[in-house]
Amino acid sequence: MGREICRAYSKIEYYLMQIINNRIPINKPSITKLEVSYVNDAIRTGWGQKCYDYLNRFEIQFAKYECVKHSLATSSCTGAIHLALLAMGVKTGDEVIVPELTWIASVEPVLYIGAKPVFVDVIEDTWCIDPKKIRESITKKTKAIIAVHLYGNVCEMDEIMKIANEHNLFVIEDAAEGLGSEYKGKKVGSIGHAGLFSFHGTKTISTGEGGILVTNSEPIYEKAKILNDHGRNPKDPDHKTFWMREYGYKYKMSNLQAAMGLAQIERVVELVERKRQIFDWYADLLRDVPCKMNPEQKYAKNSYWLPTLIFDKSLNIDRDAYFTYMKECKIDCRPFFYPLSSLPLFKKKRINHVSYDIYSRGVNLPSYHDLSKKDVTRIVNAIKDFINE
Repeated sequence: MGREICRAYSKIEYYLMQIINNRIPINKPSITKLEVSYVNDAIRTGWGQKCYDYLNRFEIQFAKYECVKHSLATSSCTGAIHLALLAMGVKTGDEVIVPELTWIASVEPVLYIGAKPVFVDVIEDTWCIDPKKIRESITKKTKAIIAVHLYGNVCEMDEIMKIANEHNLFVIEDAAEGLGSEYKGKKVGSIGHAGLFSFHGTKTISTGEGGILVTNSEPIYEKAKILNDHGRNPKDPDHKTFWMREYGYKYKMSNLQAAMGLAQIERVVELVERKRQIFDWYADLLRDVPCKMNPEQKYAKNSYWLPTLIFDKSLNIDRDAYFTYMKECKIDCRPFFYPLSSLPLFKKKRINHVSYDIYSRGVNLPSYHDLSKKDVTRIVNAIKDFINE
């Protein structure tokens, strides 16, 4: 009897594992022997005088990839945004123009400082911040603009930088989702006064958690570096161990995380091109479905971090029902971001018509690097089955 029970439990365990293994996740990092070898080496040898070896190498390689002078690795992209705003002198009472459609992390550091986020609408074709709406929203209190390269889509940086220069404003590129995307031959993140990237486990390259600030501005880099080290300034003429003139923060990335990041940035071209291949599979298989997908301007390159659908209004999609159906099909999907001003902590700004229109019809699709064309076909068939029900 005992053996029969054990066999029964073994069968149950087997089928549960089959169900789990058959699930398609939304995203996960691509890990090879290179990442494992670097992290193992950091664990064994990265201490004492070598405690920043991988961190320094990662920052150098990332700056080289982005074609910028400086980079500063951080514990998160949110922390990098916070440091950038502070380094630019944003203070309590200042206004920072932000897109209505983005993840809350783009805006939370503005709130940390006590500044006011000013939500503006996005362009219908790119889902990125609308330069015309930026211009209309500038006041005497405006200090900076945060341009978010949403899902890998590319902002209209020439127009944004022109507006910023006319009004003496700083531009922060939130490229958390845009690694590998380009605007007129330049890597996104390298065009504004500072660029920020995320290395969360879902991103194109990952350190588990983490972020980085990149800039060509010496003052911004030096200020951010001091702020990121508890306010300590090694160039202070009165510098002594544990001495500082101002308080700071600690958003530092660990050497262990940087070891993984170094391996990932060495593979970045391969990882970005794989994302583009996966997107092309989706685009081809969904060509007959009434929807829009991530755009790519003629003068831009979209890294397609997260393939996204905006279903046509004619389909009258119930997004909650869609997610329930995909869950039953063991396919993980995500909703398009809510308009930020629709969240309880803000005042609704329904004048941002585009944002309030498209979000409820938008869904993100799986795009991890090991996804096969067979997997993409399965996902697309599930989408078509839901539409046709």
